[in-house]
Amino acid sequence: MHSAGICNAATSKQPLKLFSPAKINIFLRIMGKRPDGYHDLASLFHVIDFGDSMELRVADGAAEDSLTCEMEGVPTDSSNLVIKALDLFRRKTGQEERFHVDLEKRIPHGAGLGGGSGNAATALWAANQMTGCPAKEWQLLKWAGEIGSDISVFFSEGAAFCTGRGEIVENRKPPLSLRTPLLLVKPKVASPTPAVFKALDLSGLSQADPDWMLASMSMCGCLTASNVVNDLEPPAFQLLPELKELKERLLNEKCFKTVFMTGSGSTLVGVGSQDPPEFLKEYSDMFIQTTHLAVRRPGSWYTSPDV
Repeated sequence: MHSAGICNAATSKQPLKLFSPAKINIFLRIMGKRPDGYHDLASLFHVIDFGDSMELRVADGAAEDSLTCEMEGVPTDSSNLVIKALDLFRRKTGQEERFHVDLEKRIPHGAGLGGGSGNAATALWAANQMTGCPAKEWQLLKWAGEIGSDISVFFSEGAAFCTGRGEIVENRKPPLSLRTPLLLVKPKVASPTPAVFKALDLSGLSQADPDWMLASMSMCGCLTASNVVNDLEPPAFQLLPELKELKERLLNEKCFKTVFMTGSGSTLVGVGSQDPPEFLKEYSDMFIQTTHLAVRRPGSWYTSPDV
């Protein structure tokens, strides 16, 4: 897959195939509710080297963009963030090209892994490359917040401390060695993000200081139960008791340095081992995936570990 920008002066007619990564929230603090109904958060996001594959090509003569995807349940109409991202790109840059996108999904839905957001970010970056880079990366990051809170993080260098609704992005150094093994574990059940936020008890939020958690990771180069706090775990576990039980069983195995939920769930992240515990065989349709943290160089996109 391509990893470097092409940025020809004119539109590139060559298809562009890119890796579209997922993300995890290493910690996620909810700082309060905003007047607009959204929540202010403080979260250390990190892109990972597990994700989808996207191929884009210019659709000469087409009146609109098109999207194909074989994963059941993924919309391919204007409700998909990829189509919204391409519309946003044209609106902001004045470009007129339409695109066909072939999306090969691996990231499960309702997982807290930001699959749709990563797809949108990848589409924005690809459209910019294929039209000669009329936008700077900082502009793509800024614009992305208009269609989704998690999209902007993919325009970081991989590790990003995000505030506001998630659209205010500060690059950080990775909190762990990029060689640190991670294991993603997701039960069949999807976590309903709106219901999780509705069940959130603002009076019972953690008091963990985001700056302290960042400093703790930097000092020890490790993740611990005290610096991977996720304020959405209690409401998610309330709605999905089986997810709480799964986390407890993973922790009891003693093979992980810590285990935390990413986003609003339902994926759990085990740190320090890629060996699935034997008890996971008891579960049917369990999603299990090994991964690592991922970074990128400015001007290039993320690359698949298969490359």
